[in-house]
Amino acid sequence: MDGKRNTILFKLFGSSISYMRRCLFSVLSVGPVPNHLAFILDGNRRYAKKWNLGEGMGYRAGFLSLMSLIKYCYELGVKYVSIYAFSIDNFRRRPEEVQCVMDLMLEKIEGLLKEESLVNQYGVRVYFIGNLKLLHEPVRLAAERAMKATSNNNNSILLICVAYTSTDEIVHAAQESCEDKWATTQSSANIKDSQDGEEKDTDDVIKLSDIESHMYMRVAPDPDILVRTSGETRLSNFLLWQTSNCLLYSPKALWPEIGLRHLVWGVLNFQRAHPYLERGRKQP
Repeated sequence: MDGKRNTILFKLFGSSISYMRRCLFSVLSVGPVPNHLAFILDGNRRYAKKWNLGEGMGYRAGFLSLMSLIKYCYELGVKYVSIYAFSIDNFRRRPEEVQCVMDLMLEKIEGLLKEESLVNQYGVRVYFIGNLKLLHEPVRLAAERAMKATSNNNNSILLICVAYTSTDEIVHAAQESCEDKWATTQSSANIKDSQDGEEKDTDDVIKLSDIESHMYMRVAPDPDILVRTSGETRLSNFLLWQTSNCLLYSPKALWPEIGLRHLVWGVLNFQRAHPYLERGRKQP
């Protein structure tokens, strides 16, 4: 009897919390709501050390925080959420730690494919962003399955940056742009002008639009807010190209400690700075 009563009370408490959160988001929605939030998940290892947790438990705690925060973002009306899950530089860490992260990543990616997963509940399309060939093969194949399985979802977008650095993205975009421009130039080299017999003038200059069309992040607009936890203000080679005009927010909480209050405060700061950010975007 007590167990049944506790279950009822737990459900009522959960419903009350959900209702209050919806009310809070309704108030926030009176002002501008960010279209794209990006997160650097900093502090998982420090959290594990702080609480004397075992190997990899900080990352697991961080994953629970991530799922809650993604849900809050989509309830608020944020269309795009990007997360810096694993840098190319992180492959330099101890092999056991890298393997632990890869195993956890594989487990959680496979969880995304389940019908009751958050991505299916909210109609989220998932992109894995980065140099995916650097991932362990089982993880890469699972990422490809998840992208294919969610390709018809269009309510929201989740971009998971793995095996990613911004410098690698820029080099990749420049190389792809040069290769495309070279192929176009070669195919046009023998085309003669119909009037004077001269070779047609081809545009062989790399433009800004060429670079941006080959970015890994071309599937999303530039972020409105970049959040890095642990109080750190470094970008750590994340979205350097895309964050020239966005709000930077650095709460002191370690990533597994981040919660609803941090999201609300970040959005309030964005709304306060919104007129200035909009003026920056309108400049040529």
